[in-house]
Amino acid sequence: MAIRLKRVYEPAGPEDGNRILVERLWPRGVRKATLRMDKWAREVAPTTELRRWFGHDPAKWEEFQRRYRSELDAEPEAWAPLLEAARKRTVTLLFSSHDAEHNNAVVLKRYLEARLRG
Repeated sequence: MAIRLKRVYEPAGPEDGNRILVERLWPRGVRKATLRMDKWAREVAPTTELRRWFGHDPAKWEEFQRRYRSELDAEPEAWAPLLEAARKRTVTLLFSSHDAEHNNAVVLKRYLEARLRG
């Protein structure tokens, strides 16, 4: 199956499959009653310390990826349910960052895809 990425501010679509929010904090400007999602997997998001250190600074992107993958390696129980879901059907990882190329969902998608292949 496929793992997709989508900003929480984009409308849900039938192609999304299982919609999983992968943020530690609730997205700004989004009402809980209006966000269509199947799960909020905050435990798979980067730690508060790492998130604050990164601060969405593209200059820190390479190091952020390395540190976040290290966090994921240490917490397989956080991402294993997402991997199992992705083996059964399409999973869409929802994120709130304005930068669609430099955010935790991008790293998580690649991390999970490597395990699906491996």
